[in-house]
Parts: sequence; C-alpha cells; structure tokens
Amino acid sequence: MASPFSMSVDVYYILPNPSDLKRQNSFSRPYRLQQSAKNFTISCTSSNSLPKLEEPQKNPSLSDQLKPLSTTVLSKKEKIPGPPLTKRPKSTRVNPTKPKPTVLSLQRHKRSSYSYNPQIRELKRFAQQLNDCDDSSQEAFMAVLDTIPQPLTRENALLVLFSLRAWEKSHLFFNWVKTRNLFPMETIFYNVVMKSLRFGRQFQLTEDLANEMIDNGIELDNITYSTIITCAKRCSLFDKAVEWFERMYKTGVLPDEVTYSAVLDVYVKLRKVEEVMSLYERGRASGWTPDPIAFSVLCKMFGEAGDYDGIRYVLQEMKSLGVQPNLVVYNTLLEALGKAGKPGLARSLFEEMVDLGITPNEKTLTALVKIYGKARWARDALELWERMRSNGWPMDFILYNTLLSMCADIGLEEEAEKLFEDMKQSENCRPDSWSYTAMLNIYGSGGKVDEAMALFEELTEVGVELNVMGCTCLIQCLGKAKNIDGLVRVFETAMERGIKPDDRLCGCLLSVLSCCEKNEDGNKVLGCLQQAKPTLVAFVHLIEEEKTSFETVKEEFKTILADTEIDARRPYCNCLIDICRNKNLQERAHDLLCLGTLFGLYPGLHKKTADEWSLNVRSLSVGAACTAFEEWMTSLSRILDSQEALPELFSAYAGAGTHKFSQGLPAAFASHVKELAAPFKQSEDKAGCFVATRDDLVPWLSSRIPSPAAITA
Repeated sequence: MASPFSMSVDVYYILPNPSDLKRQNSFSRPYRLQQSAKNFTISCTSSNSLPKLEEPQKNPSLSDQLKPLSTTVLSKKEKIPGPPLTKRPKSTRVNPTKPKPTVLSLQRHKRSSYSYNPQIRELKRFAQQLNDCDDSSQEAFMAVLDTIPQPLTRENALLVLFSLRAWEKSHLFFNWVKTRNLFPMETIFYNVVMKSLRFGRQFQLTEDLANEMIDNGIELDNITYSTIITCAKRCSLFDKAVEWFERMYKTGVLPDEVTYSAVLDVYVKLRKVEEVMSLYERGRASGWTPDPIAFSVLCKMFGEAGDYDGIRYVLQEMKSLGVQPNLVVYNTLLEALGKAGKPGLARSLFEEMVDLGITPNEKTLTALVKIYGKARWARDALELWERMRSNGWPMDFILYNTLLSMCADIGLEEEAEKLFEDMKQSENCRPDSWSYTAMLNIYGSGGKVDEAMALFEELTEVGVELNVMGCTCLIQCLGKAKNIDGLVRVFETAMERGIKPDDRLCGCLLSVLSCCEKNEDGNKVLGCLQQAKPTLVAFVHLIEEEKTSFETVKEEFKTILADTEIDARRPYCNCLIDICRNKNLQERAHDLLCLGTLFGLYPGLHKKTADEWSLNVRSLSVGAACTAFEEWMTSLSRILDSQEALPELFSAYAGAGTHKFSQGLPAAFASHVKELAAPFKQSEDKAGCFVATRDDLVPWLSSRIPSPAAITA
C-alpha cells in the first residue's frame, strides 16, 4: 500500500547571465555563471513495488562519436563542384557545456626513429652514386644497387631511402628492398616513399602503395593519410583528397593540424563552403587554434566571392585568437580585398603590414598595383612605385608588367617610359614581349605612330617575340592614323613570325575597315582579314548586297557569333553596323542592331521606370549608338501613335568620354541628335547625358509620324 510523504529540499541550480544568451559568436569565452539557491517542498508517493531502474549508459566509442561526423560533415563526394560563395554562411552554434567530439589531434604525429649507423659516410657516398645515375637508365641504377657497401638492414635501407632525391629512384629502391625480403616493411618505409612520390606529383603510385599497405595489414598512421591527401591536392585531384580524408575518420585516425588545414583548402577548391565552415567550427570546438595557413584558406574562399563581410569575419577571428598574420596571409587578404572592390581597406592593410616590420614581396606589390590600377588611383600607384625604388623592395617581371599595364589603363605615358627604361637597365628584369605590348598599348592609345613603330623596330632588333596582343595594339594605332600600308606590313610580319590571329585582332581589323574612306584602303584591310578569318569577309560581302534577306543575314550572323569569343561578339556587331552606315546601308544597320539585341549583345540598352525611360549607348560604337537612338525614336513614335502612356522624362547616356577608347562618342552622339533636331539637351548634372521632357518630345515625335493622307498618297 502506498504511503505519501513530504520533505523540504535545498536545490542549487545555475542561471546563465541574460546578456550571454544574446551572444551569437560560437567562439566566445565560457559563460560567467550565477549561482542561486531556492528552498521548496517536494511531495511524492511511494509504493511497495520498486520501479525498474534503467541501465546506466556507456560512454560511446570513438567510432560512434565519429559516425555523425562522417555522415553529416563529410558528405559523399560530388563530381561537379557546388555554386560559388555568395554570402558568408551562418555560424554553427557550439554549446561550451556540451563539447562536440574531437575531430582532430592537436599534436603532430611523432616521426619514427632509427638507430645511429656508424657506416653513415660510406652509405651516403653510395646514395650519392645512386643519385648521379642517369634517370632514363634503369639498368645502370640496378647495377649500382648490387654494389651496396654494407649489409641491407632496416637502418641502412632507411638511410639510403632518405638520401634519394628523384621519386623514380626512391620507388625503384623501395621495390628492390621488398624483393630482398630481409626484414618486414614498416609504415615508415611507405611514408618516406610516398613523400618522394608526392614531390613528383605521382598520385596513382601513392594510392597503389596505400592500398598495398591495407592488403598487407600494415598500419596507416596520420603521416600516411596526410601524405596521400596532400599529394592528391597537389595533383588537383580534390575528390580523391576528400575520399581519403573520409577513410581516415572511418579507420579511427584523427588528422593533425597540418592535414586539417590542407583539407580545408581542398573543400575551398571544390567550392563546398558549408563543409569548410562546418569543419572549421568543429575544429575550433575541439580546441584547435588555426594557424595562418588555415586563415589564408578562409581568406581565399571569401576573396574569390568578393565577400567583404566574410573577410572581416576572418580578421576578427584572427584578432580574437591572437594569431598574427604572416606575409602569405597578408597577400591573400590583399587579393581578397581587391576582388571585393575595397582599395581603401587594401591600402590600410598594406600600411599595417609594413608598420609591423613585414617586408612585402613581389606578390604583395603586384596585388596592390592591380588594386590601384582597377580603382584608377594614379597618385597612390606612383607613390607606391617610388617607395619600391627607395626601399629596395623586390620586383620581378610580373610586377614590372603590371605597373606598365596600370600606366596604360590610367594614361600615365611619361611614368611608363621611365619604368620601361628602368627595366632596360635592370640585370634580371629586361623587357619581355608583355613589356613591349604594354608600351605599344600606351603609344597606340595616344595615337603616337612614330613612337609605336620605333618600338616595333626595336623589338625586332633585340630579338623579343611579338605576341598577338602587341600586334593588335600596333594595328589599332596605325588604323587610327590611316596608315594602311604600315598596317599591312605589320600584319604580314606577324604572320611570318607565326602569330595566330585571334578574335580581338580580327575585331581590330574590322574596326579599321569601318573607318576606311577609300575603296583601295578597304580592299587592303579585307586582304589581311581574309587571311585571319575568311568567314568574316564573306559575311561583310553578304550584308553589302541589298538583295540579301533578313533571315539569311540572321542565320549567317548567328554562325559568325558561334565561332567567336564572347568578349569579341559585341565589338564585331558594332563594327559591322559602322560599315553599313558608312556605305549608306541604313536599313541593314538597323537589322544588325535588332539581331545584336536579339542575341543578347546589348544588355541594359533600355531601362524603364514609372517616371523615366532611358537609353544607354555607352558600350556602343558611334554608328551603333546613332542607330540605337534612331531605333528608339521610331519605337516611341509607334507608342505615341497607339496612344499609350509615356513617362515624364526621357534620357540618353553616351558616357563622359574620359576613357581612352571612347573615341569621342559623346561629341558624335550630340552632333547626331542636333542633326535630327531632336529636343534632347545636355544635362547640367551629368556629363554625357542628354535629357528631354515629354512635353518637348511628343510634338517632335508627332511631326515625324506621317499623316494618313500622306500614307494614302
């Protein structure tokens, strides 16, 4: 029979600080806990029959702890990498009072030792003889093996194996030792050979040795798995690296910090962002303090996506853990900030690095120069160059050529000439083909034909090979100057030197053709274009014939575009429209503009809002821009004729004309608008923008619409 009873119990319990409950950082310090005591009464009823007690739960085994990790974090490999990162993923909440299972070993695996050999000098000389053998002669190598001066013991074999440099010889010696069968093959032998194979990027042989170890019951330790994973990474076999990482966990071997950082980089290469963040945070929950290499991997991941918030997250993590960035991390951060479009922050980060006493290398300076050039920060770029010279910072070909390209983009001709002369006087960084190309680009953009041709002659004299980009810049310069004979000579010289014309060079020839006023000059340019791309010449002749139907032009133009690089398709269409307008083929020019719009060559040409309709011709040539404006006015006339509602404001934007390749588009567009007597006026607030109100435009459009009587007549 049950009998009730009651008693007073003092219960102590813990309340978390309310402010701590709002924290979102997974890696914050443990909560400060408040202790509170309460006194209350518990009433219960007992019965004669005792309840069945549950058996105490046993601690899960290591495999049980790792099972959820292998099924969730280490997902099955995918053949196609996932989409690139668009935003920083949400952090995984980690409760400090309930730590997750350890996912890595915080200590590097100790190397196996071998005893000292008193005959070490003799064996070293023997190993040197093996290294001196011809790599292509396996017989010579085997002949030297038979002259080993000491008995083949475990220690002697390891000493020789450690001394061999070429992976082929290490593999041959290892197989030779196995055939002798004088002592059992241990893990250390396989590890040494695998590291040599990793240096030679021989993953298949490495994987074969690993499978051989498994078949023979030889233990694979952390060094073995680390070598296999990093070898797959070096060979860009990222799926294989993930596969062996998963097998590592399934066998109960925990990776060390080096392997963990390498696997993070593998997941970044595969664009598996969620796995990267999950592995990172689980490692942090296990007590892992990431090294600069791991943070460099995270910076690279966020930088490739241009994710500034992700970059800030990495910087905050490094600061909270007291990890000082090294030169590699700073270089990665600079590249990431450049992709994120943050030149000011990149400059501040560079100054912070210099203040800490870290000397920038060529990669650091190249990344910063690219950032300044992209942002068109001419003053900062020149100041950086002066600091390079005064501080004696290292410079290489890539950095010099990047500086020259930046000068070409910004239009710093005098500075580029000084830099080019510095390269000529340098012992290790003489101008190469890319250096001459940058200078040809500068002179070509400035219309300095004499300087460009002198540089072309100099390039020939010093024996530097002309590349296709330099040839394109020179042809563009000669085309602007109407020097068609010089253009033909340069093109024929390039063909004799084995330069293969690309789509940009063909587009440049097409642009020159659109500017030719004489048929004789046009035929010369067509002769060059015939050698470069005959199908393009055939299409030019096709559109010049008035009898050619629209459908025929459409199909042939589609074929031309399919055989052209994406970046060159719109310039092709612009030049073809210019050719038609110069030959007074106005209807054909409108057909090509229609086809260009149909095939997606002019995205963003039109924009409509409730209050304003606009036309953006900034990326068009002069002829294409005029054609687009005429087509727009014709469309507005149809809308007006159908009595549809029109907005209050209309605008056409031709650009400010400050870019070196604008070729006077705003002035030419303004002249065409004036010729049509259209009521568009230059905006006072925005250069290159022409605006018209509805009240001014409607009467002008009405005057262009033919009356019914005129149509009948």
